[in-house]
Amino acid sequence: MAAAKGNALGKLGKLTELRQRIFFVIGALVVFRLGSFIPVPGVNPEAMTSLVSGNGLMDMFNMFSGGALARFSVFALGVIPYISASIVFQMMGAVVPSLQTLRKEGESGKRKMTMYTRYATVALAAFQSFGIAVALQGQVAAGGAPVVYTPGFGFVLSSVVGLTAGTMFLMWLGEQMTERGVGNGISLLIFAGIVAGLPGAVVHTLGMASNGELSLIKLLMVFGLALAVTAFVVFMERAQRRITVNYARRSGGQKAYMNQSSNLPLKINMAGVIPPIFASSLLMFPATAVSWFSTGQQSRWVQDLVQALSPGNPLYEIVFSVLVIGFAFFYTAIVFNADETADNLKRSGALIPGIRPGKGTANYIDAVMTRLTGVGALYLVLVCLVPSFMQSAWHVPFYFGGTSLLIVVVVVMDFTSQVQAHLVSHQYESLLKKANLRRN
Repeated sequence: MAAAKGNALGKLGKLTELRQRIFFVIGALVVFRLGSFIPVPGVNPEAMTSLVSGNGLMDMFNMFSGGALARFSVFALGVIPYISASIVFQMMGAVVPSLQTLRKEGESGKRKMTMYTRYATVALAAFQSFGIAVALQGQVAAGGAPVVYTPGFGFVLSSVVGLTAGTMFLMWLGEQMTERGVGNGISLLIFAGIVAGLPGAVVHTLGMASNGELSLIKLLMVFGLALAVTAFVVFMERAQRRITVNYARRSGGQKAYMNQSSNLPLKINMAGVIPPIFASSLLMFPATAVSWFSTGQQSRWVQDLVQALSPGNPLYEIVFSVLVIGFAFFYTAIVFNADETADNLKRSGALIPGIRPGKGTANYIDAVMTRLTGVGALYLVLVCLVPSFMQSAWHVPFYFGGTSLLIVVVVVMDFTSQVQAHLVSHQYESLLKKANLRRN
């Protein structure tokens, strides 16, 4: 075993390009973590931390930013504006004719879409930072201390400039990580923000167990259930429905090729983590907006509605489940086109046994994808609600919620697959070089 590990490390040491890419990713993550401790001037750090903790949407954003929002650092917004702009343009690309044309223009259209996404990111980051700065000026912590030392135009301007610049820097850093590193840079930044709070959550949970607030049996059940949910997520993210595809007999020159069989893989969870993120944002925004901009004179039914839409309540769980299922079907319809897949199969001379080419194949693939999306949506709901049920029943601060757990698992799987792809490509390059040397 030790010899095998030594050989693997030796091979990694010989892969200069892969080693440089991994070191670049590590260096970029270090920069991200250091920047999350650079505060925007004019904010009381203790009061800000007290305000963010337990405040719905702000608590979720603080988790994604690695605690930067609680410190009100220049990276407080994280990459959330960029992700929101990317998702909006991706959805609009399926319904707006001009954007549909850009998507079909290849690389030039992709560059224009990227440019529009960046502009939208600047506008969205400026709008969010302005709203946060204005709202914070009237906030007071639990002890009566003001969150902002000197409210006014100067604080708002410095906050908008600092937070917007921080978001644009993270967007650039994520793109550099994607181009010069391994994996998706934006996903790795979110992954780093989530994982940064894991040690503190584990220590806090162990402290509850040592103080008697959490029994040993419940502690073991918590960690066992966390491992089981993680394994379940890995299994479902790798799960596929493979449709058998046969290629017709072809002849080339003097050779004839017999019928070949292949598979069309369809993922169960085609939408990824987009549905839980959208559903959480939509549900938490009303409660956060009311808590920030409330005047104390709103009617009783508004207070009851906000309370009912808080995490842990039955109405919240029901509405959250419906939104996740709806977004799963909507986003899958955007990223997967059954008609286009059927046309590609027809042009390549492939057909599904027992299904007519063209429209019949499209209808069959669409029906299969609808059933898979239904299973995938139920899987997302189950994974997202298990931590909520655990926290309500056992009063455990289960740090890895459903959305964060999905992000962590998907990012790790993507990073691992890309490292393996680099290793395989290096092996092919080595074989080609040896073959050329022998021919020469």
